[in-house]
Amino acid sequence: MLELLTSETPNGWKVSILLEELGVPYKVTPIALTDRVQKQDWYVALNPNGRIPTLIDHEAGDFAVFESGAILLYLAEKYGRFIPADAKDRSRVIQWVMWQMSGLGPMMGQATVFTRYFDEKLPSVIDRYVRESQRLFGVLDAQLAGRDYLVGDYSIADIACFPWIRGHDWAGVDISAFSNILRWYDRVAERPAVQRGLLVPPPPTAKDMAEKTILQGKTIIA
Repeated sequence: MLELLTSETPNGWKVSILLEELGVPYKVTPIALTDRVQKQDWYVALNPNGRIPTLIDHEAGDFAVFESGAILLYLAEKYGRFIPADAKDRSRVIQWVMWQMSGLGPMMGQATVFTRYFDEKLPSVIDRYVRESQRLFGVLDAQLAGRDYLVGDYSIADIACFPWIRGHDWAGVDISAFSNILRWYDRVAERPAVQRGLLVPPPPTAKDMAEKTILQGKTIIA
């Protein structure tokens, strides 16, 4: 059994989408970021960086994998799917996964933070991250010219990039000029496994929220 410790973020959805595409059984353990569960000792023992997601492969001696790109590679190699067998194409897919991890994700993440969450609005900082995100969109758009997917068939390269492109509005990045991305985005979004993966973890129920409120109340009283 595989266990995915995750939350509702693009990096988390990358892994849940791949697991749904693979069609393998897995357990979901939601991690409440606002409660800083990801900083608790038990979690950091699995993921030294204190971030989500983390994958535990219980069939492999409870082997833990952290960093979403590394998890994509681990699962693709474990099951021999969504990564090419040809050495050159395999390298190309990995290059685009690394591109997402080092560029697209961090830049859009910063654009989102300074646009949505930072108390003080810093126009020059926001502009810097939005413009760099748009530049990276241009790189992606050029790669998709004349292609259905980033490298040959649908792969973990597409899975890595899709949830971040999906969040363009939230990051304040205009996508309207990138026709190749729009075409590719619609194609990926139509996949049933992608749609299922975006629902992981499921939203908390009313009962869950009530229990959390009671627990917080007891904590405050104590």
